[in-house]
Amino acid sequence: MKTYSAKPSEIEKKWWVIDAKNIVLGRLASRVANMLRGKHKPSFTPHLDCGDNIIIINAEHVKLTGKKANPKDGKIYYRYTGFPGGIKDTTAGKS
Repeated sequence: MKTYSAKPSEIEKKWWVIDAKNIVLGRLASRVANMLRGKHKPSFTPHLDCGDNIIIINAEHVKLTGKKANPKDGKIYYRYTGFPGGIKDTTAGKS
């Protein structure tokens, strides 16, 4: 039995709409990442873009668990602006 490798002309991209209401953030992220990469398809080929297109609705109602959900002393997310002294921090409650 030979290994099957899909050709670029054989790849079909689908559009998916995912409702993120009351879904845990990490589980949603890993599910969407696999679908964007195309690992849910039997014709997955690592060197080709065989992933699907995804639209996520109700993203503001996603469920945060653990310390991420606490706005006062929860998890702090940092981003850097690229300028000296330009580190900014925020929590999920501030956003």
